[in-house]
Amino acid sequence: MSDRTVTCPACKGPAQYGPANAWRPFCSQRCREHDLGAWASESYRMEDRAQGGDEGTEFTEPAPEPLRSQGSGTH
Repeated sequence: MSDRTVTCPACKGPAQYGPANAWRPFCSQRCREHDLGAWASESYRMEDRAQGGDEGTEFTEPAPEPLRSQGSGTH
């Protein structure tokens, strides 16, 4: 299987995607480390849907089950 050329996510230049490129999908170590640094400095952020995203997509925890009675204590 031959390597294919993809777009580097950091610099938008061509990058070989295959075992010969140790930094795939990036074109170089520099681009890979630049991307890692952006994640580490929190430059990339995910939208908080609870703060204004689509309604009905919020995560809610299920209600706790009621405690069951152990009986009267006499056997």
